[in-house]
Amino acid sequence: MATISDVAKLSGLSKTTVSRVINNHPYVSEKKRELVLKAMKELGYTPNPSARRLRGQLTTTLGVIVPRIVNPFFAHLINSIEQAAYKKGYQVLICQSYEDKQKELAFLDLLKTKQVDGIIMTSIENDWAVIESYNEYGPIMLCNDYVNQKEVPMIRLDQSKGAYTGANHLIERGHQKIAYCTGGLFDEEGKGKDRNQGFQRALSEAGIKIDPKWIFIDQHTIEDGKHVLRQILEMKDRPTAIFTGSDEVAGGIILEAKDHGLTIPNDLAVIGFDDQPIAEIVDPKLTTIRQPVDQMGEKSIETMIQMLENPEMEIKNYELPIELIVRQST
Repeated sequence: MATISDVAKLSGLSKTTVSRVINNHPYVSEKKRELVLKAMKELGYTPNPSARRLRGQLTTTLGVIVPRIVNPFFAHLINSIEQAAYKKGYQVLICQSYEDKQKELAFLDLLKTKQVDGIIMTSIENDWAVIESYNEYGPIMLCNDYVNQKEVPMIRLDQSKGAYTGANHLIERGHQKIAYCTGGLFDEEGKGKDRNQGFQRALSEAGIKIDPKWIFIDQHTIEDGKHVLRQILEMKDRPTAIFTGSDEVAGGIILEAKDHGLTIPNDLAVIGFDDQPIAEIVDPKLTTIRQPVDQMGEKSIETMIQMLENPEMEIKNYELPIELIVRQST
């Protein structure tokens, strides 16, 4: 029975090149691809993923850790990752952490037990020092979340710039009383810190003081947004605009505002983050910060496969563009 070494010998190419052709790697010249395919045909060689799995060399499975798959942003991102992976011969195992540190570690253990070839993390719950220790068992990369480290690649967006742009948009519309929703805490460290800093910088440059009672932490869902609006209605001194870290939260605010007879944006301007489908479904349509989700997924798979094929590759960070989409809610 022919082996990959036989194919390499007959084609006159390296086993690495043969492997790249078998795995449909994009960075192989057509001439080399034809030589490998011709040799495979002459030898009757067929790749056997099952045998490679039994040797513990390959699962052709990638783990992707997300906080909540029901969040449309992460559902869209998973869809992009899965489609890109499938084209390269990989399947995707979806792992929902629900922002639980122990669940996250349990999923990282999949690398230890060789149940996945690599893991893409779209959010991080544990300290980086804890996560980094798993890197010895297989490649880990970050997509969407950002940590100041040099051990693994990151596909990221400038979250600080996104929040700065959104807050500035409200300021340019004449708003001085601006509320803020974050999915994390409003502090200098931890989840959401980059967006927090961008929001603070925009208000500081405009000479606007942040009112603590207009800061809403740990907000994620449509129901959270509805609750935020009800809290605002109970205030004697209300904000005239609100920047949210999620289109879901923004959508909940808009829905609840309509139930209470408020007019958006006249009574309250609302801006979201992500540009999820809900942004164009709510009435009025939502102004938001667009994240290029399809590009994030495709670049993640491209980078992960490069890491699997070349463990010594240079670690790089990739920053994708982010933009303000102005609609009717501001």
